Amino acid sequence: MRKEILLSYFPKITYKRYHTLIRQFENLDSAWKAEFSDFGTQTWEPNIIHEFLLWRESVNVEAIENILQKENINTVFFTDPEYPPLLREIHDPPLCLFVRGTLKDISYPLAIVGTRKSSSYGKQVTEEIIRDLCSCNMTIISGLALGIDGISHEATLKHSGRTIAVLGSGIDTNTIYPTEHRHLAEKIIASGGALLSEYPPYTKGTVYSFPRRNRIIAGMSLGTVVIEAQASSGSLITAQCALEYNREVFAIPQNIHSTTATGPNNLIKMGARVVTQPQDILDIFGLQKPVTGEIKQQGENATETLILQTLSREPTHIDTLQKTTGIPVANVMSTLTILEIKGRVRNLGSQNYIIIL
Repeated sequence: MRKEILLSYFPKITYKRYHTLIRQFENLDSAWKAEFSDFGTQTWEPNIIHEFLLWRESVNVEAIENILQKENINTVFFTDPEYPPLLREIHDPPLCLFVRGTLKDISYPLAIVGTRKSSSYGKQVTEEIIRDLCSCNMTIISGLALGIDGISHEATLKHSGRTIAVLGSGIDTNTIYPTEHRHLAEKIIASGGALLSEYPPYTKGTVYSFPRRNRIIAGMSLGTVVIEAQASSGSLITAQCALEYNREVFAIPQNIHSTTATGPNNLIKMGARVVTQPQDILDIFGLQKPVTGEIKQQGENATETLILQTLSREPTHIDTLQKTTGIPVANVMSTLTILEIKGRVRNLGSQNYIIIL
C-alpha cells in the first residue's frame, strides 16, 4: 500500500502536517523509518510525534487493504489526477479521499444544500432547478442528508444526471449515514456518480465530522445553492466555505414567516445571488438550457384537459380544484391519480397539486 494512503489513516494528519513532514524527510519512506530524534523542532508538536510513532507501530496494513477491497473503496490522494481540481485549490484540502464510484470527468460541479426539515415548497423548487441543471450536464454535489440533500440526489437521478454525495462518515455499506439513504447511496454509485469521504471505512460520523465535510462540498464545487436553511443550519457553513474559497453563492428567496427562511434570506442580504429560476444559475456559468415546448395542458379526455388547464405551478388544493372545474370530487380524485401516474401532475402533500413542466 502507498505510504501516502496509509498515512491518511493517522487520525492527526492534516494537509499542513503532511507537507511539513515531506519538507523534513523528503519522502515518506524516510519518515516511516524515523525515530523521535529525527523529527526537527519545526516539524510536528512533540505529542503528535509520539502519537504518530505509536500509531505507526500498531497499524495493520493487511487489514486496511482487505477492508478497502471488501468494500470496493478506491483511494484518491491529493496528487492523483482523479482528485477534484477545485478541491485541490482550497487552503485545507483532505489529503486522501475514499471513493465508491468514480470522480472522473466531473462537469460543472454545483453544490445544492438545505435544511433536513424541508417544506413542500423547498422540494418543488429543488426538483425544478435540478431538472434544468441536469439538462446542461451540471454535476450535483450534496451531502446525502435527509431533506434537501436527499431530494437533490433523487431529483438528479430522476433526470438522468450525475450526482456526488460527500459524507461525514465512512462510505462502507454499514456506516453510511443516514441509514435511510443507504439505498439511495447505492443508486448514486450505480448511476455513474460517487460517494466520497475523507474518513476511512467504519468511521462513524460525529458532531464535528459533518460540519467538517461541508468544506469539501463547497471546495469541489463552482458554487453553492442554498434552498432552505434555518439560522443555525449546516448549509450556511457550506455557503460560508464557498465565500472563503471565492466561489459563487446562490440563495432561493423564502417566505419571511417560514422557519427555514432565515438562512437564504440573510445570504441574499449579504450579497448572495438571488435565484428565481434555474437560468439565473446557468447564466453565471455561460450555460443555456435546451429549448422545450410549452406546458402541455391537453389531456386524453375532457376531464383530464380541464384539470390540467386549471392547475399551475402554484399548489392548488383538491377542494379548490373541484369548485373551479365543477367536476365531482370523486372524479377529480381519480383523474388526479391517473395524471400523477402519467407524470403530468404532482401531489405535494395535504391534497395540494401542481402541474409538471
